[in-house]
Amino acid sequence: MDSAELRVPTPAQPVYREDCTQCFDSIDDPTGLNVCLYCFNGGCCSDRNHAQVHHESTRHPMVLNISRKRKRSKRDEPPQKMSKLAIAAETEEDWYDTTTKVRCYECGIDDVDKSSGKLSAVVEGVMKANTFAKQAEVQAWEQEITACEHTLCLEQEPARQIESQSLGHCSMCDLKENLWLCLECGNLGCGRQQYGGVGGNSHGLKHTELTKHAVAVKLGSLTPDGTADIYCYACNEERMDPELAAHLGHWGINIAEREKTEKSLTEMQIEQNLKWEFSMTTEDGKELKPIFGEGFTGLKNLGNSCYLASILQCLFSTSAFATRYFQPQEPPPAVSNPAEDLETQLRKVADGLLSGRYSYPDSDVIASEDSPYIPHQKGLAPAMLKHLIGRGHEEFSTMRQQDAFELFLHMLKLVTRSQHKPPAEDPVKAFRFVMEQRLQCISCNRVRYRIDEQDNISIPVPVRRKLRVINSDESEEKPKDEFEPVTLKECLDTFTGAEEVELTCPGCNSKAGFTKRSLFKTFPNILAVNARRFELVNWVPTKLDVPVVVDDEPFNLDSYMSSGQQDGEDLLPEEAHISAATRFTPNAAALEQLETMGFPRVRCEKALHATGTGDAEAAMNWLFSHMDDPDIDSPLDLGGSSSTGASASVDPESLEMMAAMGIGAPQARKALKETGGDVSRAVDWVFNHPDEQGEMEEETAPTDANVKGTSGEVVMAGSSDLPATFRLRSIVCHKGASIHAGHYVAFIRKQIPDEASESWVLYNDEKVVKAVDVEEMKKFAYVYFFSRA
Repeated sequence: MDSAELRVPTPAQPVYREDCTQCFDSIDDPTGLNVCLYCFNGGCCSDRNHAQVHHESTRHPMVLNISRKRKRSKRDEPPQKMSKLAIAAETEEDWYDTTTKVRCYECGIDDVDKSSGKLSAVVEGVMKANTFAKQAEVQAWEQEITACEHTLCLEQEPARQIESQSLGHCSMCDLKENLWLCLECGNLGCGRQQYGGVGGNSHGLKHTELTKHAVAVKLGSLTPDGTADIYCYACNEERMDPELAAHLGHWGINIAEREKTEKSLTEMQIEQNLKWEFSMTTEDGKELKPIFGEGFTGLKNLGNSCYLASILQCLFSTSAFATRYFQPQEPPPAVSNPAEDLETQLRKVADGLLSGRYSYPDSDVIASEDSPYIPHQKGLAPAMLKHLIGRGHEEFSTMRQQDAFELFLHMLKLVTRSQHKPPAEDPVKAFRFVMEQRLQCISCNRVRYRIDEQDNISIPVPVRRKLRVINSDESEEKPKDEFEPVTLKECLDTFTGAEEVELTCPGCNSKAGFTKRSLFKTFPNILAVNARRFELVNWVPTKLDVPVVVDDEPFNLDSYMSSGQQDGEDLLPEEAHISAATRFTPNAAALEQLETMGFPRVRCEKALHATGTGDAEAAMNWLFSHMDDPDIDSPLDLGGSSSTGASASVDPESLEMMAAMGIGAPQARKALKETGGDVSRAVDWVFNHPDEQGEMEEETAPTDANVKGTSGEVVMAGSSDLPATFRLRSIVCHKGASIHAGHYVAFIRKQIPDEASESWVLYNDEKVVKAVDVEEMKKFAYVYFFSRA
């Protein structure tokens, strides 16, 4: 109890006091959760007893058992439809009764005196600490906060020591919480009334209006680590103050001696975000029927995490991911920190979604006797997996809404990179296949074949607007465009159709160009399809509601299979990969015109290559705008070892700009490389090359379509067996004008207990219900998953 290893958790230290790090058993279960008082790992103590497993591996003897019971609430009928954010002044104590006790494994004592030795301080620190989930959310939100001119150029009045009694209440009223210290003059004023029942009379704001002092810090949010809520009234935004410790020291306040006593604005914002409700009703107002049991478990929204929930539901509904990670009979991986281990967290999510252990009605909600209402489940919070997926990623590490398809690609990459000890196999293999590209010179008719391994296809959706009859009495507001429906076959025909590309033939040196066509060399077990419904409007990609008709019945893809080299076809000579870059020849007339203007030849060649035309004026404009480039006088890098021939580096800001337009990172990355980093031309390139899959991040080594089997023979990803018959298994749907906003849900075809045939099931965060109107949702899906029949 007085061990040197027994310490109070620091504000930056994760405390896993909400659910087990190896399963989703939590403090809400009858046996509660055991939190290790040495490393703050959370372990269940029910039948699985992961707390005991942790003790045996670490020999940490003492744990804090936390058990929480929710106070029962009553649900009246009919359910209220929420049209806006509901903010209620409620605290955790209003909802739960929590009990704690200290246990010692070594001594076998089940209820150690919490006042002994260091225990009192450590137990209090554990209970006051943010849960890991909330801490991760707070850190993600805090990444958005920056400094401003008012914090960076803060001018303070003459220094003085503010007595501790003067820090006890607002200078204009008697409020003793939600107090904000003006960093310019040292005045203490109460803040605005806040979510969660925190009082405030806005005297801090009143002080700003009287004095024009802009920057204040919330005293109760100060931590010894130097973090705190800082607000700039001039910007009306939360800000950072890089010199906070010095600015507080100016008023005699030592930040190292401060203790956090109140929730920060970020923490309260997260609680507010999670109050959104989505009513699951039919057109006649009746609620959809909830489903419970194995494979019917929902995921809580962690604050803009619906994109993650929808992809996880679809992935773990496949046999590949279920077989790989759902291992109920196997012990958990033997790792020192389960919360930071991807294998452990993927197995935890698989168990949570597929076992049915957590899929039951929320017992804390009681419907009235005359009500047919059945409570939904609580849902699981995959906070630890979300943290691992987003770690080090500039987008997925934030709390902003993200592109579900981009997350899917990112997850496949992470899973492939992780270890798969035999007999376990990489589940991403089920998604992999090989496309074969055929190039044929228009002049000499010789051909070249190239194969590439992929794990998805991104298909363009043809756009055909319906004719609109304009009446003279129509309102001035522009009516919404309507579109003719297209079939999946039309989209695949466009994707695999032939196109002409401007290349110089290495065989006959003709500049007439090539025809290019890509077909399937092999087919995957699971085909992931991204439907691109975007149109370039004023250089901004705009989402279009073009219906794509996809039948529930199996369909055949044999006609999209490549037949390979045919008898009588002459192959082009073996040289470096053909590309516009490697075979680039500058327009002679334009090159001469630029040189006569006094530009060096190297710069002229680079400008003509970057603009992609023989237009001397366009090249000249490019030169004037790139005069200060550090590599402007470096010879043109044609990238002979690369099929793109462009520079390997991509400007992160340009990538981010294109992401904001709704263009996926792989497509944006390749477009920027092909156009010399010019964002405008890159956007145009994306829409002129709709069948291009793009490139993953540079650190990812390209995957060879050919791999060696166990006996040394060359094996291609996927299968070339025919017939190639596929059937739709799941879809991810999105509502909203942009893929970076709005809401994602998943529809999955499953066998519902006590029903004769498979039905579509809707997974909307924690709510799992039998779906209606699926045909309409399928028309506007964003990602389709087909399984081989």
